[in-house]
Amino acid sequence: MKHEVIDIKLEGYELSECAKLYTYVLDNTPQVDSNRKRPAVIICPGGGYSRTSDREAEPIAIQYLAAGFHAFVLRYHVAPVEYPVALLELAASIKMVREHAAEWNVDSDCIVVSGFSAGGHLAGSLGVFWTEDFLSQTLKTSKDMLKPNGCVLCYPVITSGEFAHRDSFLRLLGEQYDTLVDKMSLEKQVNENMPPVFLWHTYTDAAVPVENSLLLLSALRKNNISVEFHMYPVGGHGLALANEETKNSDGRGVTPECQGWIHLATDWVRRLGDKLC
Repeated sequence: MKHEVIDIKLEGYELSECAKLYTYVLDNTPQVDSNRKRPAVIICPGGGYSRTSDREAEPIAIQYLAAGFHAFVLRYHVAPVEYPVALLELAASIKMVREHAAEWNVDSDCIVVSGFSAGGHLAGSLGVFWTEDFLSQTLKTSKDMLKPNGCVLCYPVITSGEFAHRDSFLRLLGEQYDTLVDKMSLEKQVNENMPPVFLWHTYTDAAVPVENSLLLLSALRKNNISVEFHMYPVGGHGLALANEETKNSDGRGVTPECQGWIHLATDWVRRLGDKLC
C-alpha cells in the first residue's frame, strides 16, 4: 500500500499551511491482477467547519480499503479560513487523483467524494458546483477533471434554512455570510450535473436534523438524480462507523442499528463503478 501525505496547494491564496491529502493506495500484484483499476473514495471528515474529525477519517478509509477501493482522506481548511478554500482543496484533490490515475491504478471514471456532517456539505458542494467556472479557472484545468462521479453523504449539513446547523455556515462563510448563505443551501443548488448520491441519516439526529437529508432527497428526485437513501430510526449525530472502533472517548456513538451503512455504501460504490465502466 502507498501511504503518504501530500500537500494540496492553492495558487493565489496566502495560507499559513497547506491542506493535507492522506493516501491509502492499494498495490496491484501479479498474483491478483496487475492491471486492475480500482474506484477511489476521497473522504471529507466532519467537524462543523471548525476541525476535521479523526473518527471520520482513517477508520473510514480502512473500510473502503477492505472493500477493494483506494481511499484518500482530505484534511481541508476550516475556520477562520473561509469559503471557497475548502471547496477548492477538494476539487484539487480530485484533480490530483485523476492525474495520478495510471500510477495509482485508479479508475478515473469512478472517483467518489464521501463526507460526514459538515464534510458532507463540502462533498455535496462539489457535487453541485463542480461545473462552476471559478473552480476550473483557479485550478487551471478542465471541468471534467474536477467532476466527482458519485457522492456518499453521511448525516450531511445541507440546508441553511429552518433546519440549518447554523454554526457550520457561520464558520464556513465568516464575513461572507449574508451574501452567500442562500447559495450554500445545497438543496437549492441541485442541478442536472449532480452525480449519483448515496445518503444516510438518523431520525433522531439532534444536531443536524434529518430534514437536511430529506430536503436534499426531494431536490435530487425533482432533478431526476439517482439516489440511494437510508434513514435509521435511532442514533445521534457524528456516528462515523457507529461501532466500537469509532466510539467517542466517553463511550457514546455505538449504535448497532446503523452499523450496516458502510456495507451498503461500499456495495453502492462497487455498483457505480461497474455501471460507469
